[in-house]
Amino acid sequence: MSDYDSGDELLGDIDADALVTGMKRPCSPDDQQPDHQGILAKRPKVQYGGSDENDDFLGSIAKSILKENFGYDNFRHEQFSAIKSILRGENVLAVFPTGAGKSLCYQIPAVAFKKIDTARDDGYSIGPGITIVVSPLIALMKDQVDTLLRKGIPAACLDSTKTYEQNQEIKADIREGRLRLLYCAPERLNNEGFVESMKHVPGGVRLVAVDEAHCISEWGHSFRPDYLKVARFVTEIKAERVICLTATATPRVADDIAKAFNINKSNIFRTSPYRPNLQLLAESVRTKQGKYPKMFRFLREHPGPTLVYVTLQKQAELLADDLKGKGFDAVAFHAGLRTELKMQIQDSFMAGRVAIVVATIAFGMGIDKPDIRNIIHFDLSSSVEEYSQQIGRAGRDGETSYCIFHICTEDFYIRENFARGDLPSRISLRQLLEEIFCKEAIQVPEGRVIKLNQTVLGQKYDIRASPLGLLLATLELRFGLLRAITPEYSSYQFEARPEYHHLAKYDTTPEGKAILLCARKVVKWYHIDVNVAASVAELLRADIIRKLNDYHDRGIIMLKAGGVENRYKILKELPSTPEELEEITDKVYTEMEFREQDALRRTQQVADLITADRCFALGLAEHFGMGLPENKTSCGHCTYCVTGERIVLPPKLTPPVDIAGIKKILAVCKARDDPRFLARVAFGIKSPRVFQLQLHKEDIFGSLAHHDFESLLKEFTRACEDACIKRTATF
Repeated sequence: MSDYDSGDELLGDIDADALVTGMKRPCSPDDQQPDHQGILAKRPKVQYGGSDENDDFLGSIAKSILKENFGYDNFRHEQFSAIKSILRGENVLAVFPTGAGKSLCYQIPAVAFKKIDTARDDGYSIGPGITIVVSPLIALMKDQVDTLLRKGIPAACLDSTKTYEQNQEIKADIREGRLRLLYCAPERLNNEGFVESMKHVPGGVRLVAVDEAHCISEWGHSFRPDYLKVARFVTEIKAERVICLTATATPRVADDIAKAFNINKSNIFRTSPYRPNLQLLAESVRTKQGKYPKMFRFLREHPGPTLVYVTLQKQAELLADDLKGKGFDAVAFHAGLRTELKMQIQDSFMAGRVAIVVATIAFGMGIDKPDIRNIIHFDLSSSVEEYSQQIGRAGRDGETSYCIFHICTEDFYIRENFARGDLPSRISLRQLLEEIFCKEAIQVPEGRVIKLNQTVLGQKYDIRASPLGLLLATLELRFGLLRAITPEYSSYQFEARPEYHHLAKYDTTPEGKAILLCARKVVKWYHIDVNVAASVAELLRADIIRKLNDYHDRGIIMLKAGGVENRYKILKELPSTPEELEEITDKVYTEMEFREQDALRRTQQVADLITADRCFALGLAEHFGMGLPENKTSCGHCTYCVTGERIVLPPKLTPPVDIAGIKKILAVCKARDDPRFLARVAFGIKSPRVFQLQLHKEDIFGSLAHHDFESLLKEFTRACEDACIKRTATF
């Protein structure tokens, strides 16, 4: 089902101990080791005489699999070195450019393990084991699984689109040791049933591959809190080895990843992002409107498959319409489209039926179209890493391709809007922590579970989903107070097909009777609280959900789940005094302030790259701690190298604070409890509270968008302090 992700599905809402019955593998020497401090527990390494002989043996297996299973004659760049290190049982970090074949670095070892085991004669073989691939990209996972299955390599993907029967089939394949590769999202690692099951896979977990590994690092350009839990997962399941893969790791990020997974410097393999067939171009314009004629002219002069990157979903649609109005074959793509439509657009672009896709960052991950001729950045990228990743999708066939950046000072506003919007007010953060650690929560014994609805908390305390998720991950990983476990869906609803009424009436199972009794129809949808239904029938919650899934899979109902409740196991005594709460608030808010400034800094780095007095390609390579081939100082074909002149941006003109505008906002918005909220309204930053008060529909919303945000914050802080003084005087 597509309506929910890693909650009430495979290996989720069931007892973890019961799950592993029948999955226990024979004890190995590693199972007896009490030391869990090391990042990885390994079985004995393969040894065949001297190290050269061993390397030759492992290399020959890797080369034979490359040819026989994948149809390639030769490895590229550092693939071979990385694969041999993995097969030796070592941990690896591979920093390869987009399109450089990172996936082979774990797919070939996954196939090789069985062949290596066959050649061993140490009596240790207990099954071929499994390779787990952790990736945030569902489309990429599905595509790779389909490709592997066509090649006869057993693989599966745990994702939210699977039916109950498909989930059960995957579960059986895991239990019987039939899979070589299992793909899952990082959020899956919060599922305690899944984690427990991976501890008992026949043959063990031979390799964990961490895709988009830069998400682990707090210094990375797209840090994801759930990625911080991957290293813990690797330890808990006693995986033999790990490979981390990314296209965009700066030296600092690479060090972070290596430290998290105990990777030696000798096993960090890097390939320069420089691609000689990519011509990096840029043009500056005075206003946003000035970009349109330049882009139209560029596309007429450079036909071919093209990706145009923008920031906002609405902008993608408007720009695609503008292109179509000028006679171009263009379509918009963004995360807000229906899944079916997104797949249709992607397939059409891959097949050459659509020439131009105007997209947000939602498009391109895992896309392997070799003949993309143009990448156009219509908006400012959020980071140099994002820019590098996106231009890496062009010219994978080795032919000349063009990557052009249209830049103006107006571009900075939307990036600042995003950065400022992710930092809540300190007042909101403190109040949120007070609710999380309320009297009822601190009375819950260690080892028991509390539930938090992130949607409700975000709306109540005006905190966006991303910083809220980061806060909860910080409480878990830095402070060790909580541990996220399998989330639950508090409510289910379904639309009944005509046959439902007949079948449900004669369904004599306890689960069927409970659903018939507890489902309440509201207009055309039936609503059911699965907890109530389970209690009434004295069944497990999972039994009711399984029956609902069964009805859905048989086409009897169309099921939707909602009201996600995140569940957290309490690990130690929660903070209860004002002093303890204040200490946590200070530490968390300091980190949040750093992230705001870091996001602004990353945007400026992109502008600095484009406007620097040097070669674009050299600047890009040096950002990742590398250089151009043969120590060259120029590529010879970027805009700077061709013209000899740097791109110049017109100066950003910031008007003085508009006091009249401030007063107008204060007259419409009566809130005086949060100056940062008022500054957000003035700057045009959307947030849960803005929507709740309908302020985004008012003329004042964004009326001071081109002012200095910090100056606005000072004025509204003064207004809130004055209001507080007046209230105090009244009392």
